[in-house]
Amino acid sequence: MSNNVSGDYQPVFEVKRGETVESVHFGAAAAVDATGRLLAWHGNPQVVTYLRSSAKPLQALPFIELGGDQAFHLTSREIAILCASHDGTDEHVAVIQGIQSKIGVQESDLQCGVHPSYHVATGESLRARGELPTPNRNNCSGKHTGMLAHARMRGLPIGDYLNPEHPIQKAILAVFAEMTGLAPDAIQTGVDGCSAPNFAAPLYNAALGFARLCDPRGLSFERSNACRRITASMMAHPDMVSGAGNFDTRLMEVCSGRILSKAGAEGYQALGIMPGSLGPDSPGIGIVLKVADGDIAIRQADGSSRNRVRPAVGLSLLLQMGCLSEKDLAALAGFGPTRQVTNWRKLVTGESYPKFTLQRPA
Repeated sequence: MSNNVSGDYQPVFEVKRGETVESVHFGAAAAVDATGRLLAWHGNPQVVTYLRSSAKPLQALPFIELGGDQAFHLTSREIAILCASHDGTDEHVAVIQGIQSKIGVQESDLQCGVHPSYHVATGESLRARGELPTPNRNNCSGKHTGMLAHARMRGLPIGDYLNPEHPIQKAILAVFAEMTGLAPDAIQTGVDGCSAPNFAAPLYNAALGFARLCDPRGLSFERSNACRRITASMMAHPDMVSGAGNFDTRLMEVCSGRILSKAGAEGYQALGIMPGSLGPDSPGIGIVLKVADGDIAIRQADGSSRNRVRPAVGLSLLLQMGCLSEKDLAALAGFGPTRQVTNWRKLVTGESYPKFTLQRPA
């Protein structure tokens, strides 16, 4: 289906300078429970878009389901980084190196490419030492190391592990399709920023996949255990999933054991509400968001970059779904939902805030 701002995407966020609205961002979102019931939405819940890095927990699932974590004696910390978009700190790299040692691969086997560390202090330290970033600093190095581990465990070649026809990529696509309730040939595929295959799916189906990941009742014994291993590992080690102070990490730290969070590029955000979080018998819920313009990160005074739309709208989605307390919101106030806009002299020039109300079934 074609995507258009006027139909599929609706206003979700405004930026005001003085008393005048200066910018409006559009988006779409869907909230689905593990039974497949569409609970709430904004814009078109059937809009098709790439999950980007939000797909990483689902991409790790077939490896864990086959017992890969047990085969290589992976810790929950190591499982978390298989699902990560990490900052490339020395700590992150040390965990990646530990996995690579266990599975018998080298950094040079990674085909994710190289980019500067997302962590400002780490980048400055590398430059001061005259070191260039390497593939292990790539935010996707955990995912790629997991793919290599999957291939090693099955005795498969690793030289072409990113080929969509490679058995591990076909297994990943099959599991992604099953979790999202789609036929494999109905899923649009493309090449991600790290060169791995990535998937485009309707928001509804992506939210269903995250609901099932968080609440795998009714799935096979092996898959249910793998889902629980992944979600428990990510929530136990949120610093591995992203990095200190980042939205995914802070949200999982503050909402310990209740909410799973995994961002993706180009304004994508996936959230999982664990079963029982909204009451003793409440099901798991998946919530996904797509910011239509990609929510390009804004440079901060300390040199870091931060998305202004996705975290604030994510908090608003959780708030409207009844998932956040006042205490939670106070701890996460740095991300919104409403924030002051300041200039380089730290003068307050306006404010930014979500501007939408979720629709619900009649």
